Amino acid sequence: MREPIVVKPTEHVVIKSSRSSAVPSSWLMGTGVAIAMLAFAATDASAADLPMKAAQPSVYNWSGCYVGANIGGGASASNFGIGVDPGTHLLGADPGVVAGNGLNSHGEDGLLAGGQVGCNYQSGLLVAGLEGDFDYFHSNPWFTNNTLTLSDGMTPFTLTQNATAASYLATIRPRIGIAADRNLAYLTAGVAFSHLSYTESYSDGATPPGAGTAAASKSLVGWVAGAGWEYAVTDHWVFRAEYLFAGFSKINAVGAITDANGGVNTLHGSSDLIIQALRAGVNFKF
Repeated sequence: MREPIVVKPTEHVVIKSSRSSAVPSSWLMGTGVAIAMLAFAATDASAADLPMKAAQPSVYNWSGCYVGANIGGGASASNFGIGVDPGTHLLGADPGVVAGNGLNSHGEDGLLAGGQVGCNYQSGLLVAGLEGDFDYFHSNPWFTNNTLTLSDGMTPFTLTQNATAASYLATIRPRIGIAADRNLAYLTAGVAFSHLSYTESYSDGATPPGAGTAAASKSLVGWVAGAGWEYAVTDHWVFRAEYLFAGFSKINAVGAITDANGGVNTLHGSSDLIIQALRAGVNFKF
């Protein structure tokens, strides 16, 4: 009969196998702990290697008020009209001959410079606002014709018409546009203000010679429409480019052609005003 196996406290437990050598249990435990630590370290290193998600840049907001300045060029044009009533200096077909040669148009360019103030409100991509501006603008469309003759084909006469757009162009305009971050494209339309002085002059070589003028001066209220683009260079400074087309109704003038013998014909004249403006500017947004 076999004797029982006695395990002494100082001895290791030995696992016997018919296919392998004995392995101490303490060694197996230590190996497992080491493997677990290596796996944790590898997982931590892999997490550290993952790229951080970049912070999204903030989108520019166009809401707010601004003040700015602009400079550019303006082009004005006027359509001239004339009428001569029957009278005692120009007789027969002559009033019609003079009136028929007074229909003309002319344009002139000029410097345009001034300032603007306005406010915008943005909702999503849509930007709506209101702007007022005042610009210095002076132009002088005119025409003269001194190669004309009355109905006899011999008596010369001269017509001169002059329209002076005096000193300024001002507008008040709603604006509506689409924003793409720091870019804003917009359409605009509203009310325009200016001033026009008109003078028409007539002289002839009849016997006795006749001469006369018709003049008028008026502050004008018209309409304006256009489009523009703005770019926010910084959160406060905004560059802009803009085109405007402004139209004003005509003004009418009344005068007289007279001669030394008391002959007289009533003289009529008229002129409208069109202004086109192309300008660049800068705004400071509060």
